[in-house]
Amino acid sequence: MSGILLFLLGIVLLGGILSGAPVSFVLIGTPTLIAFLGASLGVFDLGFLSAFPSRAFGILTNEVFLSVPLFVLMGGLLERSNIAKRMMLTAGALFGDREGGMAYAVVLVGALLAASTGVIGATIFMLGMIAMPAMLSAGYSKSLASGVICASGSLGQIIPPSILLILLTDQVSSAYQAGRRSAGEWAVEPVSVGDLFAGAFIPGLLLVLLYIIYIFITTLRRPGSCPPVVPRDEAGNQTRPDMGEVIYTLVLPLGLIVIVLGSILGGIATATESAALGAAGALVMTAMDREGVSRWRRVLMISVLPAALGLVVVKFFGGAQAGPLAAGAGFAALAILCFGTIAAMVQELRLGGMWQVALNTASMVSMLTLIVLGATMLALVFRGLHGEAMVEDFLHNLPGGNMTAVLVVMAIIFVLGFVIEYVEIIFIVVPIAGPPLMAAGVDPVWFAILISLNLQISFLTPPFGYALFYFRRVAPASVSTVDIYKGIVPFILLQMIALAAVFLVPELATWLPDAIYN
Repeated sequence: MSGILLFLLGIVLLGGILSGAPVSFVLIGTPTLIAFLGASLGVFDLGFLSAFPSRAFGILTNEVFLSVPLFVLMGGLLERSNIAKRMMLTAGALFGDREGGMAYAVVLVGALLAASTGVIGATIFMLGMIAMPAMLSAGYSKSLASGVICASGSLGQIIPPSILLILLTDQVSSAYQAGRRSAGEWAVEPVSVGDLFAGAFIPGLLLVLLYIIYIFITTLRRPGSCPPVVPRDEAGNQTRPDMGEVIYTLVLPLGLIVIVLGSILGGIATATESAALGAAGALVMTAMDREGVSRWRRVLMISVLPAALGLVVVKFFGGAQAGPLAAGAGFAALAILCFGTIAAMVQELRLGGMWQVALNTASMVSMLTLIVLGATMLALVFRGLHGEAMVEDFLHNLPGGNMTAVLVVMAIIFVLGFVIEYVEIIFIVVPIAGPPLMAAGVDPVWFAILISLNLQISFLTPPFGYALFYFRRVAPASVSTVDIYKGIVPFILLQMIALAAVFLVPELATWLPDAIYN
């Protein structure tokens, strides 16, 4: 009877999600109804539901989850500024006068935006509105331009600080601890955000490298599909980017990336602390981008990033315990950081879209919170119906051991990626399949990076790939859906190559975390 109820739970859950009803309500309501049905049939103990409040409280107060609003705020602020637009124009001017140059620029800017904002929809919108017209007017192939923009815009799924990786951290860590406890190992170290950020670093660079190699091969085989884009002034003369503008446009975002990722990977700051520094830096960069900012305010705000970097350095050397000089430097850096951030906040509340960004952040985080609560209820009911034992038996009885079991889970995630969003996949699949795999010895970081690469493929896969929907909204009418589909096929294959490489060589995901933290 438990098996029948589990089958009914899966059918109703999938049907509810596909119906268009709010996913969070489906995740909460469906397991609750199945639980009461099971209790009436005598196959479910309602005592399992009594653990829901404590579990929900534990998840929502988890330090990893608390960093999500700050990272979302950071991405929202940068999305509404002109920083991304200037980055694209500057990179286009640097690389555009060579064959495939504009495509190289799109990949570079896509990677930088992924490492600074992680907002995939906004990145694709920006690249589509700025780069696509320039590429088409220069004679680029419609399919190549579409594929490069969609693939580069979705790099935020794998390149840190990815929201996907942050959400995966909490779920994979819980699954790893539960799995190792069931295997008789009680002193289990949790999986940290730094572990997954470090684990995603090399696979993310591998994807960028594969994209660049593909563009290079295309320039050799079909140079007419990616001609040079030569920038010219009003008189028709070729222009070169000013180095001062290049430094201003690229160094500030790179500085923000170094502060946020460097402090996490170096173990200097927690994910929440780094996210707070990143949000402050994004706010200041957005405020500085406005016209008419007074000189003293600009000087104060531009000092925020060096001050944040100074705080990270002071903490690296031990903080206030390192001596009075370190304590004084830390206090001064903190004062500059606070005053500069307050100045930027006052300005953006008065002139900018700070309120709208805050509302969008609150809306997204509320949605994520409800999904987390629903996934918690689903996990409890699934366990109460002995679903974990069934999944464990199924995976352990597969021929080929752990590799086959992981391959089956990846296939399931790939199929689910056609119909539901990555957030629901993370909170449904990982708590169910994760513990038995971890109990069998599967490395949690490797498993998480495989999931993130897999979900990135789903962003590009027709007909429901979200990157395709985002791009279709900004693509010119002359670009057909067939052009878009033809363009993304090579990049889907490249993503599959990257996924296969990490699957066959786990060290691509595990070497850097081991080197940094062990």
